[in-house]
Order: sequence, then structure tokens, then C-alpha cells
Amino acid sequence: MSKVASIVDVLQGKVAIGETVTVRGWVRTRRDSKAGLSFLAVYDGSCFDPIQAIINNDIKNYESEILRLTTGCSVIVTGKVVESPAEGQAVELQAEKVEVTGFVEDPDTYPMAAKRHSIEYLREVAHLRPRTNIIGAVARVRHCLSQAIHRFFHEQGFYWVATPLITASDTEGAGEMFRVSTLDLENLPRGENGKVDFSQDFFGKESFLTVSGQLNGETYACALSKIYTFGPTFRAENSNTTRHLAEFWMVEPEVAFATLADNAKLAEDMLKYVFRAVLAERKDDLQFFEKHVDKDVITRLENFVNSDFAQIDYTDAIDVLLKSGKNLNSLFLGVSIFLLNTNVS
Repeated sequence: MSKVASIVDVLQGKVAIGETVTVRGWVRTRRDSKAGLSFLAVYDGSCFDPIQAIINNDIKNYESEILRLTTGCSVIVTGKVVESPAEGQAVELQAEKVEVTGFVEDPDTYPMAAKRHSIEYLREVAHLRPRTNIIGAVARVRHCLSQAIHRFFHEQGFYWVATPLITASDTEGAGEMFRVSTLDLENLPRGENGKVDFSQDFFGKESFLTVSGQLNGETYACALSKIYTFGPTFRAENSNTTRHLAEFWMVEPEVAFATLADNAKLAEDMLKYVFRAVLAERKDDLQFFEKHVDKDVITRLENFVNSDFAQIDYTDAIDVLLKSGKNLNSLFLGVSIFLLNTNVS
């Protein structure tokens, strides 16, 4: 019985040439030749690239099943790993057996045809969009970044604290929060003053989705010295721009007795650590982004990790902005730089 291998292991040479293995995944494309061969591009999500499986027409289910395979079909391919004569791939599978575990019932209406789709379109087929190149690449890069964040803080002696997602605290003190309630909106209980009586709610008080784990993190930092939170946060500002998200994941380190210089060094070290990780571990996905999304993404990350962060104090920063010639809104000594016009870099 052949061993099951991920496609990434086969492509990276972790399976020896001549060894028989089984890969399991989905058909990206199928093409047939006049010589009685079919070529399947099969992917399993373990890496960006699919593996090519070469199928001879003497396989018993060739006519009945192989020639019916279309994009999205589920297959289990057993075959011998061989060197590939084709450009752009080191190895391929010489199929000995192909088990079809699922057909696409109507290929003509299958929403994930082998072509480029807009992000707007992918939002309409959320259950299938992870099968696309871009969403698959995003998922793998996000996984890499998340693992690198945890590794970095662990190596620096931090403890990860999982803070509550449901809270009564408005940590940021500004902006809107998503309310969490089990009250019947069509029959709200009200007190004598006409206001909603939240004492009858699930928690006996107003509750919200968290905007930050900072308050909880600070209490733990004052006991464990170095902690970090890393999890989902929610903001209810009704602003549909590229700078606002209703839900996102946020890293919040808290360090007892830290100075401003300590904080700056920690931020620089963490960013460089995670960017080095993604450059080393997800080169294939970054190359896809470089080709189709942002042509400077790899160069920018490499420059980032190979450069020292310039540091200036607040007064100098205000002076630089004043001399920039930009039309700055409400710029004066004492104002938060983060509150300035976001169009100014």
C-alpha cells in the first residue's frame, strides 16, 4: 500500500524519485492528448503549485471517469514520482490508479471555473473561494504570519493571554461598539425612565464585542511581566473605506517596567521577525502576489527587514510635517500625530 503524501512534500523532493505515493486533492485543469494521455493538474492547498498527474488511457476508469473530470472534481491519485521533462516543474506523477471521489454535477455552471475572478465575485461564492489561487495564498500567508507572531513572543519570554471577546468595557473609549444581547428587540424591557433595562439581559448589564484586549492584558502584565494578546477585535464605525474593518486580528504586547525605547525596539524586532518568516516560508505565494497583486511586495519586505528603523522624537516629527508643504488639518504642538489627515505620509 502506497503512503499518502502532501503535494508540497512531493514537489519539495521529500519523496524520492521512483517512489509510489498517493496524493489527494481537487482538479484544477485537465487536458487530453491525441496520444491517449490525459494530464491532470491536482492541488491540495498545501502549497501554491499543483502537481501534474499523467494518466494513460489503459487505466480501467479512463473512459468512464477520467475523461469526465473537470475543474473542482475530487480525486485520489496513486502513482510513481518521476522527473518531469516539462519546464517549470521538477517532478510529476505517473498515475497508476485514479479514484474519483466527487464529480462537479454541472461543470457549465460551476462558479470556480479555471479563470481569474474579481474579489467582488468571490464574495458571492464564499464556500468555494478558498479554492482560488488568491484566497488560498492569503490563507497560507496569514497562517505563516500568525505562527511567526507566536514564535517570536515565545522566544522573547512572553506569555500569550487569551482575552474575552464579550466585555462590558469600552477599552479604547472612542468609536462605536457592537452590542451583544439576547433581549427581544420587538419587546424590549424598559425601566421607569423609559430606557432599556439591561439587568434583564443575559449578563445583567450592557455587553459588547471587544475593541481591544488591552485592559485585561495590562492586569496580566502586572503579574507575569511580559504578555501579549492576539485575537479578533471588533469596531462598529460605519465607514466603508480601505482603512476601516469591522473585524480584524490585533497584536497587543504589554510589558511591565518597559521604557519607550523598549517598546520601539520590540515593535521593530517583531515586524522584522515575521516578515523574514513569510519571505522564507511562503516564497511561492509571495511570487503570485508579486505577479498579480503588488509587483513590489517582495522588494518592499526585503528592504524592510534589511533596514534599520529611523527614530525621531515627537517635536522633530511635527517640525518635519510643518516643513513638508502639505495641507495639514489642525496641526499644532500637542496634537496626536495619528489624528492628522490620513492622506499625509
